[in-house]
Amino acid sequence: MGLIRDYFNQTRKPEGFLGRMMVNGMNKGHDRLSDWGISHLKKTEPSKVLDIGCGGGRNAGKLLIKYPASHVTAIDYSDVSVSMATSYNAEAIKKGRCEVMQGDVSNLNLPKEQYDLATAFETIYFWPGLKECFGEVIKVLKPGGIFMIVNESDGTDKEGLKFEKIIDGMTCHTVSEIEEALKSAGFSKVKSGHHKSKPWIVVIAKK
Repeated sequence: MGLIRDYFNQTRKPEGFLGRMMVNGMNKGHDRLSDWGISHLKKTEPSKVLDIGCGGGRNAGKLLIKYPASHVTAIDYSDVSVSMATSYNAEAIKKGRCEVMQGDVSNLNLPKEQYDLATAFETIYFWPGLKECFGEVIKVLKPGGIFMIVNESDGTDKEGLKFEKIIDGMTCHTVSEIEEALKSAGFSKVKSGHHKSKPWIVVIAKK
């Protein structure tokens, strides 16, 4: 039980061998969720994209494919994630279309008003204060920029709440909690969607 708990706790900040296993699993296990979330970006044509909490880099790669004229900056505060995301997107990095760097959403050390789109897939569960972190995101978005959040848990499902008890520092937020924090951080328009048969949620906010 201890090893299982240690493994799932790698979700928050992957480290070492178990962390590499977890990040590999994220790339493979969240692909349908991520693609479902990305499908909601129908009217956005960003030139600069920021993927926060990039994990193994698969989602950054999908955004590069969806927006072939864009540049994607992927950040994560885990050394393991940065390393694996760099490897995953090596070709795009060589072409100057992608940058992977270490960063902390509670203090985004990035230029203000530089990004057209910011994304957060399966990561806000671990952000230390939604309003404050959302405030960091809104600073780096251009006026009219979009912020998309995609979560596997809607904050009420049994599976999500089970993992909330296992994984240290995890909070499964409800849609209403996320929307309220986004508006408090200064986002002007917020809309959300729910998968028809799963507890998956997508929340899209406009600066």
